[in-house]
Amino acid sequence: MNNHLCTSNPLKHQRPAIPLAKQIRPSALYSSKIIKAGALIGDTKTLLSHWDVDASAEQNINRVQRENVFGKASRSRVRDILAIFRQRYLSEESVTKALVTLVQKKLPTAVLERLLYFHSARADQLLHDAVTQILAPRWARGLADINVQDFERSLAAWVEDGKTTGHWSEPTITRIAQGLLSALRDFGVLQGGVHKKIAPAYLPIESFAYVVFYLKQHQLSGAKLIELSDWKLFFLNRDGVERCLFEAHQRDLLEYHVAGSVIRLTFPSNTLEEYANALAQR
Repeated sequence: MNNHLCTSNPLKHQRPAIPLAKQIRPSALYSSKIIKAGALIGDTKTLLSHWDVDASAEQNINRVQRENVFGKASRSRVRDILAIFRQRYLSEESVTKALVTLVQKKLPTAVLERLLYFHSARADQLLHDAVTQILAPRWARGLADINVQDFERSLAAWVEDGKTTGHWSEPTITRIAQGLLSALRDFGVLQGGVHKKIAPAYLPIESFAYVVFYLKQHQLSGAKLIELSDWKLFFLNRDGVERCLFEAHQRDLLEYHVAGSVIRLTFPSNTLEEYANALAQR
C-alpha cells in the first residue's frame, strides 16, 4: 500500500482560580479517564486481532479475559483497558468491524494508528478538545512547543467554567495534563521526551479516505463535512481537506466533484466494513 502523506501546512502565570465547592456538573463534557487510558495502541491491536465479529461484544470480552490475551498480571488493569476499549471502539458496531478488518488484514501501522487516534478523540471530548482547542490554534500560529503548564491553564479554566464531571484539584489537573501529553505523544500528535513539540502534521491518504467515509455517514452534506472541527485533529484547514479530497479522488479511493457550492462525495463501498476491506486490499 502506498503510504503517501497528506499534510497540512503551519502559518509561520498564573493558573485561574478554581471554585472550592465540589459539585457534579450535569452538563459536564470532560472526564478524567485519560489518566488511566493513554493511547493503548499495542493493547488495542492485540484485542482487535483476537476479536470475532460473529460473536457478541460480551462474548468477545469474556473470552479475552478468560484467555488472558494481554498477559497482564493485574485484573484491574485488564478491566481498565476493556472499559476504555468499549468507550472508544464498541459504541458503533460498524467501527468495531471495520477496525477488526484493518488489523486482521495487517493494514500498515502508520495508516491504522491515525484511525485509532481519530476514534479515540471522537469518543473522549477532553482528548478531542485538547487537540482542537489547545494544540490546533498554536499550530496555526506557527508555535510547536507545548508543555504541561499550557494544558494545565486550559484545564483549570474548563473546571472553572463547569465543563468537567466535578471539581478537579490542582494535583488532579496536573495528572490529567500529563496524561494528555503522554497519550498524544503515543498517538504521534506530539513528539519529544521531557520537552514536547507538536509533531509534523500528516495523514496517510488511506486514513484520510476512511475518515471521510466515516464522517459522511454522520454528515450527509459534503459542504458541511469539509468544515467539521474533526479535521483539526489532523491540523487540516478547509484548503488542506480539499487537497486531500482531490488526491483521494485521483487515487480512486472516492469520487469528489464540485459544482459551485455543491460538493458530491461517493465511495466504491456501501458500508464502513466493506470500505475498510477495500482499503486493506490496496
